[in-house]
Amino acid sequence: MSQHHGITQRIVQVFLTGNLAPLLLILSLIAGAIALAATPREEDPQIVVPVAEVVVDAPGATALEVERQIAIPIERIVRGISGVENVYSMSRRGACVVTARFFVGEDREDSLVKLHSALQQHAAEVPPQVRSWRVESVSIDDVPILAVTLHSARLDDFALRRIAEELLARLQQVDDTGPATIHGGRPRLLAVRLDGAALAGRGLSFGSVEHALAAASTAATAGTGQQHDRTITVEASPVAPDAAALRELVVGVHQGQPVRLQEVADVADGPAEPTSYVILHPGAGIGAADAPPESAVTIAIAKRRGANAVTVAERLRERLEELRAEVLPDDVRWTITRDSGRTADGKVEELLEGLAVAIVIVVILISMMLGWREAIVVALAVPITFGLTLLLNLLFGYTINRVTLFALILALGLVVDDPIVDVENIHRHLQRRDRSPLQAVLDAVDEVRPPVIVATLAVILSFVPLFFITGMMGPYMRPMALNVPVAMLMSMVVAFTLTPWMSHLALRNVAGHGQGEHAGEDSNPVVRRIYAAIVRPLLRSRTARWLTFGGTGLLFVGALALGAVRAVPLKMLPFDNKTELQVLIDLDEGTSLERTAAVVHDLASRVRGLPEVTEVTSYAGTASPIDFNGMVRKYYLRRSPELGELRIDLLPKKERQQQSHEIALRIRELLEPAAHGASALLKIVELPPGPPVLATLVAEVRGPEGATPAELDAAARTLAERMAREPGVVDVDTSAEARPTELRYELDRAKAALHGIDSAVTARTLGTAVGGSIATHLHEARELAPPPVEVRLLPWQRADAGALGELRVQGTDGALVSLAEIGSFTTAPAEGTIHRKDLQRVAYVLAEAAGRPPAEIVLDVDADQI
Repeated sequence: MSQHHGITQRIVQVFLTGNLAPLLLILSLIAGAIALAATPREEDPQIVVPVAEVVVDAPGATALEVERQIAIPIERIVRGISGVENVYSMSRRGACVVTARFFVGEDREDSLVKLHSALQQHAAEVPPQVRSWRVESVSIDDVPILAVTLHSARLDDFALRRIAEELLARLQQVDDTGPATIHGGRPRLLAVRLDGAALAGRGLSFGSVEHALAAASTAATAGTGQQHDRTITVEASPVAPDAAALRELVVGVHQGQPVRLQEVADVADGPAEPTSYVILHPGAGIGAADAPPESAVTIAIAKRRGANAVTVAERLRERLEELRAEVLPDDVRWTITRDSGRTADGKVEELLEGLAVAIVIVVILISMMLGWREAIVVALAVPITFGLTLLLNLLFGYTINRVTLFALILALGLVVDDPIVDVENIHRHLQRRDRSPLQAVLDAVDEVRPPVIVATLAVILSFVPLFFITGMMGPYMRPMALNVPVAMLMSMVVAFTLTPWMSHLALRNVAGHGQGEHAGEDSNPVVRRIYAAIVRPLLRSRTARWLTFGGTGLLFVGALALGAVRAVPLKMLPFDNKTELQVLIDLDEGTSLERTAAVVHDLASRVRGLPEVTEVTSYAGTASPIDFNGMVRKYYLRRSPELGELRIDLLPKKERQQQSHEIALRIRELLEPAAHGASALLKIVELPPGPPVLATLVAEVRGPEGATPAELDAAARTLAERMAREPGVVDVDTSAEARPTELRYELDRAKAALHGIDSAVTARTLGTAVGGSIATHLHEARELAPPPVEVRLLPWQRADAGALGELRVQGTDGALVSLAEIGSFTTAPAEGTIHRKDLQRVAYVLAEAAGRPPAEIVLDVDADQI
C-alpha cells in the first residue's frame, strides 16, 4: 500500500490525530445556531432598485403643453445623470410625473442626491406655469410587514380612523418600526360648505371668506411687557376654536349689516367627505361567510432597513395585545391581514423541517446499505455544513428570505454527496482489516479526495454565472449564487476535517471481520450483481460503449428539444404557494366612487364564500397596503374614484388542499362574468416567485416621431385585441384611457380686462369652489394633527355650470363680477395621459399569462402581422 502523504492527507491526519476536529464540530454547531437566530428574516430579498419620481404641478396647462414644455426638458436633464437606466413620464392636464429608474445596485441615497442636484442646477429653466415640484422615492423598506385591519359593526369609518390614528401613534413606539400608513376612513374636518347663491346675494366672494377664516384663526406670541415688577407675556389667541364660533364669524358687510358665516355656508365639524371605502368581509374559511361586512380601516407598518421582520412583527403583535384594552372599544375588533414576519418564520421552519426529513431519509438509506453508525456520521455532516453556510451568509450581509431558503433547500441534496462518498470508502477500507484503522481512514479519504474536489468545484462553477446576471434578477438571485457554492465549499471542508474523524471514532472497532483486500466486497451481493451486469458489457465491447455514448448524446439533444417543440413549459421559477391574493378592479375614467364601491362590494361578496378564504378586505377609491410586487407596479398610485381592489387572505397552506395559484384560477372563473357585466376590468394578481415586473407580458407601442397619442392608443388597442385572442392570455389592458366629459371655463379676456380680472383669479376661485382649499387649522392640543378648515362649495353646486357662473370675483376696482359675466362654461372630452419612455412617446399593452409560458405567447403573437 502506497504511503503517499499529499497535502490533503496531511490535513486529514491533523484533524484525525489532534483535538481540532471536536473543537471545530462544537464551534460550527454553535455558530450555525447563532447565525440562524441572529440573521434577519424577511419575505423578500433586499433588492435596491433606486427609483425616484419628479412630481410637477402646473395648473391650467394642457397635456400637450405639459409634455412639450415640462416633461421633455426634465427627461433630458434626468437622462444625462450617470447611473440612470430608463426615464419614464406621464403627462396630463395640469401635472406630470417623470420617473428616473437607476441601474440595479446603484446606491439609493447617492442616486437621489444626483437627481436633486441636477434639478437644482436647471431650476432657472423651470417654465412659469409650474407651481411646484417635488422628488419622491419608494424602496423595499417602505413595504409594510404587518397590516392590521380595524373593523366594527357599529362604528363608522370616521370613528375607526380616529382610533387607528391613536393606535398607530402607540405602535410606532416599538423599536425598529419604519414608515406607517393608514388606509381608509375619513379624517376629522371642519367643513365650510359655501352656498354660491347666498354669496352672490350678499355681494361676497370666495376670497373674502377665505381671508376672514384665515384671520380668525391666527395666533401668535405678541411679546412681553413689565408690570408691577413682573414680566408678562402677551398672547394673541385665535377667536375661532370650534364650529360654533366659526358660525358666528363675520365674513363681510352687506348693506351696512355684518354677514356671518352661517348665513352663507353650512359649517360642520366631523368626518370629511368620503374619498374611499374600506370594508372587511369575513370569509367561509373561518365559518363566517354569512356574517355581515363591516366598516374597516387598515394600518400598515414597515420595518427599518436591516431589522428582523420576525422580531419586529412579534413585538408589534405583543403591543397590539397590550393596547387592546387601552385604545380599542369593546365593539372594535382587529384582524391581522398581513404578517410577513410569520411568513418569513414559516419559511425557516420549512427549511428546518426539510432538513430533518432529509436527514431521516439519509439515515434510513445508509443504514440499509452500510449501517446505522455510518448513517449517523453522514447525518451529522449536514447540519454542520448548513451551520457554517448560514454563518457566512450572515457575515456577507444577506438576510434569510425565500431566495436564501430556496438555495439552501436546493443545496440540501448536494451537500450529502461528499460525506456519503467519504463514509462509504472508509467503511470499505476498514472492513479489509489489513492495516490500522487510522491508516485505513487516511488511505480511504485520500483515494476519493480528487473526485470529491472536482465534483465540488464543478457544482460551484455551475452557479458562478448567477453572479453576473444583470437587471433586477441579479440581486434577486444573488443569495442563491452565494449560498449554494458556499454550502458545497463547506461540505468539502467538512469532508476534509470532520467526516474522517467522526468515521474513525464511530467505525474503528465495528467495521467488519473480513481479512485481505477483497473483504467486504460482497456485503451487498444483489447490488453488486446488478451493477456488474450493466457495466461489464460496456467494458468488454467497444460497440456497446459507442452505442451508449451515442444514446446519451441523443437523449441530451432530445432534452434540449423539449422546450423548442413546446413539450415542456419554459419558466424561470415555479409559482409559490402564498396565503394572500390580490384582485384589481378598474372601471372607466369618470366612474363615481359609489358606483365603484358597489362593484367592489359585489365581487367581494362572491369570493368570500370560497372555503379557503378567511377574509376579504375591499378597497374602493384608495390603494391597499403595497407589497413588493405593488411597489414595482406602482399600485400605491391607485387613488382614484374608478379604481378598486380586493385583498384576499387564505387559510394556511397546510390547512387547504389547493395551492394559491389554483385558487386564483377558480377566483378568476368566479368573478369574470360579474366583472364583465359591470363593465369592469379584472386582474388577478399573484405575488410572483421571482422579482416583480410591470406585468408578465408588456408590449411597448411606438410610432414615427410625429405620431399623436391618439394614434398610439389606437395601435395599442389593436395589439390588445390580438393578445386577447391568444390562448392563455388574460387581464389584457392598455395605457389608453377613456375620455369622460369635463366642464371647462373659457374666460373672455377682453371683458375680464375691463374689470381688472385675470385668469389666475378665476382659476383660483374655481379651484377653491370645486376642489376645496384649506383656509386654516383649528388649534386643538388634544389632536395628533390640527384639524383643517376646508372651504368648498356645496356638493350639488360643484358641477353645475349655472351655480358656478354665479360665483363672484373681485376686480382691481373693488367691484364684484360673476364668472358668467366674463366667461362661459363648455363641455368637452377630457384629455388623456401622454406616456413617454427614454425620450419617445409610447403606449403600453399589459397582460398576464395563465396556463402557458410567456415565451410561447410572445413568439406566437410576434409571428402575426397585426
